[in-house]
Amino acid sequence: MPLGHIMRLDLERIALEYVVPCLHDIGFCYLDNFLGEVVGDCVLERLRGCGHSPFHGLPQLGQGSSPRGQAGSQRDAVGACCPGPPQLNQHLTCHQQAALALTGEGIYFFTIFFFQAMVACYPGNGTGYVRHVDNPNGDGRCITCIYYLNKNWDSKLHGGILRIFPEGKSYVADVEPIFDRLLFFWSDRRNPHEVQPSYATR
Repeated sequence: MPLGHIMRLDLERIALEYVVPCLHDIGFCYLDNFLGEVVGDCVLERLRGCGHSPFHGLPQLGQGSSPRGQAGSQRDAVGACCPGPPQLNQHLTCHQQAALALTGEGIYFFTIFFFQAMVACYPGNGTGYVRHVDNPNGDGRCITCIYYLNKNWDSKLHGGILRIFPEGKSYVADVEPIFDRLLFFWSDRRNPHEVQPSYATR
């Protein structure tokens, strides 16, 4: 769903007419071309300009280990993550407005807190993230929001698909991590998910 450059009222309308119904009906949704290529490129370049090229110096989590996942799957390492650079904050306005719009129409009981942006990177070589639930106890984050910055990503070659296993459903949902895509899904047990092995920096 293309968005380009949009105003707050447009975000509220899209949230109420598209995002909220999707979350209620299937538990997730995504918006393509969310910021537009120019702004998306700017976000990516700011990350690279802060020493994250490709996210150089980020702490490695689980490097060299092979723990068992919830579903018995195996992984060699998970991606690195750390707080995003302060320069990224000016680009979060649209994301915040989109999330704030979700406080209406049946989701009014959520209180949304905004923290620093987090940067996550999977360095390729078959790295991924095992099946898990972001907030299994339902006592913190309500909605997971992911903004992808992967230029020229081809999931057939590069892998890295985020696979969602909606609770009580007979299907899975595969979300390709393509550039300028914004993904929302419930953070609780309704949406176990995994990141499939990536064969390029993601």
